[in-house]
Amino acid sequence: MSGLAAVLAKRTPPGIYRWHGAFGISEVQHTVEHAGWRFAYVDGWHGGTKEELLAAVGEALAFPESYREGGGANFDAMADSLLDIHDDTILLWDGWGPLARTDPQAFSVALSVLGTRVNAEREGAFAVLLRGDGPEPAGVPSLD
Repeated sequence: MSGLAAVLAKRTPPGIYRWHGAFGISEVQHTVEHAGWRFAYVDGWHGGTKEELLAAVGEALAFPESYREGGGANFDAMADSLLDIHDDTILLWDGWGPLARTDPQAFSVALSVLGTRVNAEREGAFAVLLRGDGPEPAGVPSLD
């Protein structure tokens, strides 16, 4: 977990990274939480649509009910809710490849919205780990 450990120790800046760590979810969660960070998990293997991603992110990050009000979650609501996160947070997105393959535009927007929170000058670092196979996302370095 050396790449992840570097992010948790803040030797590597928070960002969006491809991560190939073959560790179990509970092991990753334990490592993240032991370092004092909040852990959130999205399972993209069982839902490869924009709507399923928005729901999964909202659930993983415990967004308020208002996130789903007004006809459902959308990327604007996700962006607003992400800005309310003030804890150091790791979001592990397993299985991002299905969305990237079936709806590249939604995947690109999702990365853009997540990247906005990564780069926001807010209290609490925010990092996203893309784990699993998929097309090479432009501008996303590997953490390994």
